[in-house]
Amino acid sequence: MILQGARHLAIVALHILPLTSHVYALDLDIESQESIKNAASTATYNMMTWYTGNGTDNPGFISRSWWEGAALFLACLNYWHATNDTTYNDEVSVALQHQGGSGGDYLPSWAVGVGNDDQMFWGLAAITAAEYKLPNRPSGDTWLTLAERVFYDQKSATGGGWDTTICGGGLRWQKDVWQGGYTMKNSVSNGGFFMLAARLAWYTQDDEYATWAEKVWDWSTSVNLVNNKTWEVADSVRQGSGGPNGCTLPDHTRWTYNYGTYLSGAAYMYAYTNNNKWLDITNSLMDSLFATFFLSQYGGVISDRCEPSGQCDEDANRPIFKGLTVSWLADIALIIPSLKEKILPKLQVSAEGAARACTGNGQNLCGNRWWGGKYDGHNSMENAMSGSQMMSAVMVKFLDSSSKPVSTATGGNSSSDPNAGTKKTTGSAQLPPITTADKAGAGILTVLFVASTIGGVVFLFGTP
Repeated sequence: MILQGARHLAIVALHILPLTSHVYALDLDIESQESIKNAASTATYNMMTWYTGNGTDNPGFISRSWWEGAALFLACLNYWHATNDTTYNDEVSVALQHQGGSGGDYLPSWAVGVGNDDQMFWGLAAITAAEYKLPNRPSGDTWLTLAERVFYDQKSATGGGWDTTICGGGLRWQKDVWQGGYTMKNSVSNGGFFMLAARLAWYTQDDEYATWAEKVWDWSTSVNLVNNKTWEVADSVRQGSGGPNGCTLPDHTRWTYNYGTYLSGAAYMYAYTNNNKWLDITNSLMDSLFATFFLSQYGGVISDRCEPSGQCDEDANRPIFKGLTVSWLADIALIIPSLKEKILPKLQVSAEGAARACTGNGQNLCGNRWWGGKYDGHNSMENAMSGSQMMSAVMVKFLDSSSKPVSTATGGNSSSDPNAGTKKTTGSAQLPPITTADKAGAGILTVLFVASTIGGVVFLFGTP
């Protein structure tokens, strides 16, 4: 596998050697499967130049923002699912299990000040691995068990999860009382928990998870995090007066991924229940997402509200949001095939915009703003993640029912630990030591990066 990955990376490195007299956009023909795969390969390669974690004793750890590791591996999983290229699967497998920590609930000792949204994203990465049938590690927890442990921790008030003492329910943003976000209940934490519960219901065909998904949805609409009349998704509420259930009125700042979490959760609930209630909700949220973030003044290219002012660039996390959102749209097109023709044109326009903007340094680096027709100069790991997610998502045009995320009813083979909800550390939850072979899976990338400077390729690294 490592030699195969090395050959692939060497080929890509040669493919993207810059020409000194021209700057080319990322070559993309949205009608060509091979063109999209090549674009996805280049974008994902550039993304992975930022990651060296598997060459350490803490694979998967990104110190600047721990949850970004989950977003990185979600992008790798989506790339593999879209293209069948397994180059990065070893890196993903090692890191995804290791970051689960000794309890297997994605609360490792080295991650300080974890928010419910941080933990949730790792749970989503784990359930995605199960849905895409990433082989489980030879020892340690299955992907399903890791996802279930996050769910059980978040539904438990004693774990810093579901809390009825303020706002009548919901997850706090942050788990610890000393954190500034402890009194806030935000959309990404609750929408993400809703999505995780819905996807566990879909995967396991177990009503317990669906019941919780309903509970989170009902609470979210009761405090107007989701307005089920206008279909606006707000950012957060806090303990205080002015709103329902002893909460403040919602903060109406809008982000793509807040909409995306609730939208994906609703789609999985429809896939599980076949209840038209959830199909109606899915369509309403999707229409609102498109109207809010795929704006005509930007050529219909997806954009977060912070992009025109440049404020997205001031916060490392924000450029990731739209990449996550387009990846969820691609999954929705697979689990609800009747929506594919509604989703695909939006993905195609955004992918073409991203391709025109991914021209950075003659290496097809992706910046933040895809609607400007050129590279905006903001090279970062986060922008690279969204560029990779965009190119993988638009591949959905060529994917059929055989690529649909699986459940236990359709070939899912990731088994569940019956003790997943007890938070007990059993033998199965203990992580095996990181071996030299494990480190080599991503360590080979670092070697290739150095070697690739021969011939004039210069890769830029960020400080985590």
